[in-house]
Amino acid sequence: MESHSAPLIGSRASYSDLEHPLFGNSESRPRERAINLVVGFLTALIVFITLISAFVFHEYSPRGVNIFLGVIIVLICASHLTVIWWYRQGDLDPKFRVLIFFNAFCIVLLCVCANLYFHLPDPNKT
Repeated sequence: MESHSAPLIGSRASYSDLEHPLFGNSESRPRERAINLVVGFLTALIVFITLISAFVFHEYSPRGVNIFLGVIIVLICASHLTVIWWYRQGDLDPKFRVLIFFNAFCIVLLCVCANLYFHLPDPNKT
């Protein structure tokens, strides 16, 4: 009987490279890291302000629609953070970086719309 000490496919005898991310380090350059941090910080700040506005800034008590909008924004952010985590682990192709920025932009626009809805006066109350 023959004993095989090397794998059948390939010439390397160790699988130590399998522990590295599939597509390399996603934040290898300082410029990319700075852009990611700025976009992440601004998005988190706007989401935080929107959530505070949903619960606090209303005449008497928070309306159900405001709280519902806040919950929707949190759920969208949860799925966005999952995609970011997968990207940072190296499980996603680098082209998904554009999708992450697009989702962050959409979240910011949703927060702007929610804040406009929360803070603009009701035209029916004249």
